Amino acid sequence: MSPDSVERAPRGEPSDERRRRRARDVRSVTIIAVLLLSVTMINIFTSTRGQATWLSVFYRQLYYIPIVYAAFVFGKRGGLLAALAAAIPFGIHAQVSLGGLLNPPYENSIEIAMYFAAGLLFGMLRDMENTKAADSRAVSQQLEEAYKKLEERAIQLINIQDYMQSILRSITSGVLTVGPDGSVATANPAAERMLAMSEYEMVPKPIGTLFREDGGIATDVSKVLAGRLPLTLREITLVTSSGKEVHAQVSVSRMRAVGGKILGAVVTLEDVSDIRALTDQLIRADRLAAMGELTAGVAHEVRNPLGVIRASVQLLEDAEYNSERIHEAAEVIKQEIDRLDRVIKALLDFGRPSKPTLVRTNVEEVLQDVELFTNRFAKQSDVRIIEEFAGNLPDVVADPDQMKQVFLNLVTNAVQAMEDTGGGEIMLRTRSNGDFVTVEVADNGPGILQADVGKVFDPFFTKRAEGTGLGLTIVHRIIDEHDGHIELDSSPQGTTFTVSLPVALED
Repeated sequence: MSPDSVERAPRGEPSDERRRRRARDVRSVTIIAVLLLSVTMINIFTSTRGQATWLSVFYRQLYYIPIVYAAFVFGKRGGLLAALAAAIPFGIHAQVSLGGLLNPPYENSIEIAMYFAAGLLFGMLRDMENTKAADSRAVSQQLEEAYKKLEERAIQLINIQDYMQSILRSITSGVLTVGPDGSVATANPAAERMLAMSEYEMVPKPIGTLFREDGGIATDVSKVLAGRLPLTLREITLVTSSGKEVHAQVSVSRMRAVGGKILGAVVTLEDVSDIRALTDQLIRADRLAAMGELTAGVAHEVRNPLGVIRASVQLLEDAEYNSERIHEAAEVIKQEIDRLDRVIKALLDFGRPSKPTLVRTNVEEVLQDVELFTNRFAKQSDVRIIEEFAGNLPDVVADPDQMKQVFLNLVTNAVQAMEDTGGGEIMLRTRSNGDFVTVEVADNGPGILQADVGKVFDPFFTKRAEGTGLGLTIVHRIIDEHDGHIELDSSPQGTTFTVSLPVALED
């Protein structure tokens, strides 16, 4: 038996281990060879020619020792090679000294077959044991690698958790996480400072119980958790449990697992009290400035008719009994009084606006009514009104009558702008724009001078002699009261007013 027949060492094994393994294999081969040689010599020198004694039968059984040893050391291949190494000398010895291999009762042939059977069986046992041991080592190595990966993943998760906690502790906005049942799960330090409560006091209470007045947060959370809304964003006034009033911008969004299951909601609170106070100051300053402009405008609008009336009265005094001059002066006085009446009426509409009655409103239905009102007036000026409606728009929360006033004013202004140009077209477009419904009133008239674009919403700014200059100012105020906004884009090719109104939330 040669060392080439031994079990190969695993790849990647250290060189010292390979040398030790090779030395063990050489030693085992040497032991097997010595045992085979020793047993063969015993059989040769103790045999009786022509007959098998009990002693020769015992001695030939000694061949099983090196065969079994080789099988257990080198496996099936080693066992078979050792059996072959034992069968050759024993076969020669049996043929010469023990009556031959094929003579009845064939016990010598059977003995050789048993050598191979023993080597094969014990070698197979050894190979099975080696296979199990190799499988166990492979499984152990896989488990060790899996454990290392799991340990690395756990460290990564801990680092990510620490990183996220650092972010939550560092941001200035309050962040609350809410479970599927609406109870608070976590709160960051900013939320603790804002609500004057510790996280221990908040968890696991329902979020609505954290406030004396929650401004509708609990309702928004329940809608988001029920899947009726993916996100809400509102500016509200909160009253904490300690009685502190906070102006906050609150957003509520879903928290989902990878598979899409709703795990809860995230509530973000941003204290905008300082911004609100600064905004109020700016609004007051703007109101004072607007009041000054309004006062100057009123004085200008009233002074002109009064000057004309004064001059007309002087004409009456000088007219004596000239009926024609008296009639002309009286007509002028009536016209100027009518002008004053229009100014005063517009001022009343602007100064004492009626509070809007907000209901769910379909903008396209409002526009159809406005088109019905203005269609005849537009045709007289050779102006065509064209609809370009998106259809299936969400409702808005608005006062339908005030919305009609807004769009009636915009369409009327567009028609009047095209009277001197021989007519044109007015396009009424609608579209959905995220959380807003947008309406465009576009004409192809001469446009507005760039120097005048920033003044069109100012009180008493008008280019028409009979106008009061308060129409677009009232339009702007109505849109503001509906939490919407209006934009103007004008060029020599036409003017477009874009009105955006917030979409009504689902009930």
